[in-house]
Amino acid sequence: MDDSAALSPSSTLSDLVEIMRRLRDPVNGCSWDKEQTFETIAPYTIEEAYEVADAIERHDLDDLKDELGDLQLQVVYHARIAEELGAFGIDDVMASICAKMIRRHPHIFGDQVESPGWEALKAAERGERQDRSALAGVALALPALKRAEKLQKRAARVGFDWPDASGPRAKIDEELAELEAATSESERSAGLGDLLFSVVNLARHLGIDPEAALRGAAARFEARFRAVETLSQAPLTEMDIDELEALWQRAKRELRSLRPTRRPEDSGSGSGPNRRRTI
Repeated sequence: MDDSAALSPSSTLSDLVEIMRRLRDPVNGCSWDKEQTFETIAPYTIEEAYEVADAIERHDLDDLKDELGDLQLQVVYHARIAEELGAFGIDDVMASICAKMIRRHPHIFGDQVESPGWEALKAAERGERQDRSALAGVALALPALKRAEKLQKRAARVGFDWPDASGPRAKIDEELAELEAATSESERSAGLGDLLFSVVNLARHLGIDPEAALRGAAARFEARFRAVETLSQAPLTEMDIDELEALWQRAKRELRSLRPTRRPEDSGSGSGPNRRRTI
């Protein structure tokens, strides 16, 4: 691949693989790229996955295209490092995922009429591993709320679960009481963790994604706090708690009044050269 091909709109995965090979070339490669390892690149991989999710949440297909490219770069990067170590290459990565998708869809690629179910197939795969726990394979690097939810779902599949939402709701009161009774930093930390875990359990029973719920709460807090800053006639540091609370309540009221009413004609994607494509 020459340099002009790297800029071609028809570039392929093979072109990206070649670009990465050149960036990692021991002699003529980029000094920064040559120094990277699995461990140093992993945080970027996680960040790019979040940016993909952010583009989806914002319904921005232009950004989604770019972010998916950034995420694909991470796959190629890890595969290149592995190839240099003699472990595997990008072709092995592609072969592995293709085989997995075919194996998990026997009703499409095999002779079964109906699928046995995605989770059942994944459970069968876990049974072939050394760690056969129902909790095996829940990644440690997942966000804490998401990991807690996945662990709870795994345990629930084997019957280790509350029958309804009243169980985790009562558990929240119990964990809150233990947190209030804690006398050391380690006890308070453990108690708060147990409380958060119970909140995730309640969210799961209510059919609410705790990660999305917390993101929404953070977004509302940010919007209201920024409104407080705008409404304030003096620096916030010079105001007492009652003044701040009054501004907070005013900000909430004004933000509610600004929420747009969705009209039927708003459901279309619109047109015009300046309108961004949306999902």
